[in-house]
Amino acid sequence: MIAASTGNHGQSVAYAAKLFGVSAIICAPAAANPVKVESMQDLGAEVILVGERYDDSRRNAERLAKEHGYRYIHSGDEPLLVSGVGTHTLEILREQPGVDTILVPIGGGSGAAGAATVAKAVNPKIQVIGVQSDQAPAAYLSWKSGELQESPNHTRAEGLSTATSFALPQRIMRRLLDDFVLVSDDEIDAATAVMIEKTRTLVEAAGAAALAGALKLRDHLRGRNVALICSGGNISPAQLKALLS
Repeated sequence: MIAASTGNHGQSVAYAAKLFGVSAIICAPAAANPVKVESMQDLGAEVILVGERYDDSRRNAERLAKEHGYRYIHSGDEPLLVSGVGTHTLEILREQPGVDTILVPIGGGSGAAGAATVAKAVNPKIQVIGVQSDQAPAAYLSWKSGELQESPNHTRAEGLSTATSFALPQRIMRRLLDDFVLVSDDEIDAATAVMIEKTRTLVEAAGAAALAGALKLRDHLRGRNVALICSGGNISPAQLKALLS
């Protein structure tokens, strides 16, 4: 099977392939995070580094899948993947049943779609808020307009890096997502530093986006029981050094 990823989706596909004895190819950008690349390779995947951004890797993966008959594992338009990702919210609500607000980072939207599906099934009153970089706002623009949109993709938060939106997550988010906020990359960097310094949580930029959103919405969230989904902890040594300097 084959997938395109900046690293996090690729690691999950590589892990699943190893678990079931299937070969996996992951297409990633040429400048992909070396920590993520090494992790995918350690899990047995062949990693092909092509293109500047995730969208280049996605097109390459789709081409290879068509040429060779590989099973393409889309990072968003996969119902079982969305269901699987949503189990993070199930774990949160089992451990913290009093949570009434959940903030979740959004790149393509599979994580937010899963979170909203689970949260609303457990308690329809739970508020689910998506957070995306304003330097890659395709999912936000699609959610606001009701139509799939593309947008420039210049974010430093690689886990949120996509210039396109995906049909399945958008259908779910339009129905179940309560709000959607954009944050700057500088706000994401500041939130990443706060998490590392104050909580000793070694989070990458995409994972800290939820905190960036919470800080932006602090007045709205005051008095609420808030959970932040930090879906990415693969920060590279170079990224960490640059951030903390």
